[in-house]
Amino acid sequence: MTDPAKVRRHAERIRELVASVVRSQIKDPRLGMITITDARITADLRDATVFYTVLGDAAAQASTAAALESAKGMLRSTVGKALGLRHSPTLTFVLDDVQDQVKHIDDLLAAARNADAEVQRLAAHAEYAGEAQPYRVEADADAEVDETEDEEPRGGSDRR
Repeated sequence: MTDPAKVRRHAERIRELVASVVRSQIKDPRLGMITITDARITADLRDATVFYTVLGDAAAQASTAAALESAKGMLRSTVGKALGLRHSPTLTFVLDDVQDQVKHIDDLLAAARNADAEVQRLAAHAEYAGEAQPYRVEADADAEVDETEDEEPRGGSDRR
């Protein structure tokens, strides 16, 4: 059983190493404006997933993915030597679509704000469907109690 703190430290170290190597050693022209956002490693320290973002369109993302795939061997050997593990973890690169998710959430929040504004606009001119006060007020309740006391008891004869 591997210590979770050790796994987190290795994942953070992998993220730092990959970012450093991408910035300084990979000279592939296909590599775009890339940011390594996160790295996760399995508990057995055999497989690592590296998340990255790319500034640009789909073509820039595709070319950056191809550049990372071609540099995967060099990155794996660098990570394996730096971590000092018996087995170098295999690296898998995943495009982190955080920017798309942020845009989608912003669009949903804007739609909710517009819907709330529309509800407020409609509510400003609304009127009650029935009476303004649909519930009994205490004065009405006292009057009903007095009426019930005046009535004679139901039932049979009067025993005295």
